[in-house]
Amino acid sequence: MNKHRFTPLLMALCMVIGVCIGFFYTKHFSNGRLNIINGGANKLGSLLEAIQDNYVDEIGLDSIVEKSIPLILRELDPHSCYIAAADADAANDELRGSFSGIGVSFSVPQDTVTVMQIIPGGPAEKVGMLAGDRIITADGESLVGMDNEKIMKHLKGPSGSEVKLGVLRRSEQKPIYFTVKRGEIPVKSVDAYHMIDNKTGYVSVESFGDQTYNEFIVALTSLSAQGMKSLIVDLRGNRGGYMHIAVQMANEFLARNRLIVYTQGVHSPRQDYASNGLGTYQNLPLVVLIDEGSASASEIFAGAMQDNDRATVVGRRSFGKGLVQSPMDFKDGSCLRLTVARYYTPSGRCIQKPYSPGHGEEYEMELIERYERGEYFSMDSIKNEGEEFHTTLGRPVYGGGGITPDIFIPEDTTDYTSYYREAVINGYIRQFAFEYTDQNRETLKRFSKVEDLEKYLNKQGLLEKFAQHAAKQGLERRNLMLQKSKTLFQHYINSSIIYDAMSQQEYRQYTNMWDPTVQRALKVIADGKAKPTAGMRY
Repeated sequence: MNKHRFTPLLMALCMVIGVCIGFFYTKHFSNGRLNIINGGANKLGSLLEAIQDNYVDEIGLDSIVEKSIPLILRELDPHSCYIAAADADAANDELRGSFSGIGVSFSVPQDTVTVMQIIPGGPAEKVGMLAGDRIITADGESLVGMDNEKIMKHLKGPSGSEVKLGVLRRSEQKPIYFTVKRGEIPVKSVDAYHMIDNKTGYVSVESFGDQTYNEFIVALTSLSAQGMKSLIVDLRGNRGGYMHIAVQMANEFLARNRLIVYTQGVHSPRQDYASNGLGTYQNLPLVVLIDEGSASASEIFAGAMQDNDRATVVGRRSFGKGLVQSPMDFKDGSCLRLTVARYYTPSGRCIQKPYSPGHGEEYEMELIERYERGEYFSMDSIKNEGEEFHTTLGRPVYGGGGITPDIFIPEDTTDYTSYYREAVINGYIRQFAFEYTDQNRETLKRFSKVEDLEKYLNKQGLLEKFAQHAAKQGLERRNLMLQKSKTLFQHYINSSIIYDAMSQQEYRQYTNMWDPTVQRALKVIADGKAKPTAGMRY
């Protein structure tokens, strides 16, 4: 028995020697060529190993890998992506619901960091910084002329760390200095909510992150206490986020055992997500607003409401992202978001718009193509080329490219002129609004209600002041166009000043007063058509 105890060891040793001899002769008789015989994934590993061991020059293999991964993912689909370690934290901040920083929002007009708003209760407010302050240095290094990404690296940092900021203030002759201890700053995804009238609540959801559901419930609870009898949920421009958050929110409005969404992929068996019947607002009249910027989780929510005939969807056709990404973290802090399944609305439609692997630019340009063929202006221009499905009441809905609203609201170009377009594109309106706000902060701070501030602004001759400002910037004055676009200018100027002087909350209150999509939603509710019925015509 003992004479065989070394047999396995001898066999293994012989195999190793055989491999080494084989490798020597293969390399010797193939003019130095390295024969990589492995297929598939092993081929990539062998390639990298060959480069590392045999390439003519010293080379950073890590750099090659970093550059190669995005190129590989491009050949899969438009939404699988690789995030380098240096960018991972920033990419996750919005979804995480907070970040560590000083607690200000800023812009960089004329190369100088200018504080637009101070986050209440944040580190900057605690040390006495004010909106309108110009931050010129951070720990002795000048921020003037620095790009946004580098500025953020100076202002953000680990919670509890300190940064010394040099600040210019209108009321001071010389720079003043603040030592700010960074802290956790909440990132609000429910960016505004209020009562539009004495019965209708309004909630704007900017993204679907960790804290979105909690923020949503707080908003609904507050509105209910104010007498809410119907609700408008605004998902326009919401690019999505976590699917499970959209499921939680949809659950609040659906009766028990209503399918919300299901996912399925080649390696991901079908998984259904249904309501549990514990939602507080199952009978609340509901209207959902979407547009071409509404994607992913936004489409899950809107699709669940539409397919279950629970709400009326108003606006323009949504983006059309029906692919589910699963996050995978690497040890170096980088991460991969890999598409693992498609999601389907309750009727069975996949709303992912068509794409060709390796053609990401064409995929993104599809929104421009919609605009050029007139889809933003006429519902007849919407191409419903996908398979027809039906809601619970039998209403037709279509797969193959976004959620088509029940009520289409075109982009209004009635008063649009080339003069107005140039003013918007070149940022002259925003620049004028900020400078006006900055020069009149003490006066504007006296107003606590949007209606009062609007009345004041309408008496200040802002249109004429803007025209003079724009002319100095090189935009030739055109009086006829200025008058034709007068209402557009007034709305844009007023809303920008209200945002700068007050907050996102008041900004939404003001824009909702004249927003055609919101106004149509209010009419739907007033007409008793928030909950669809079979054969309903709007």
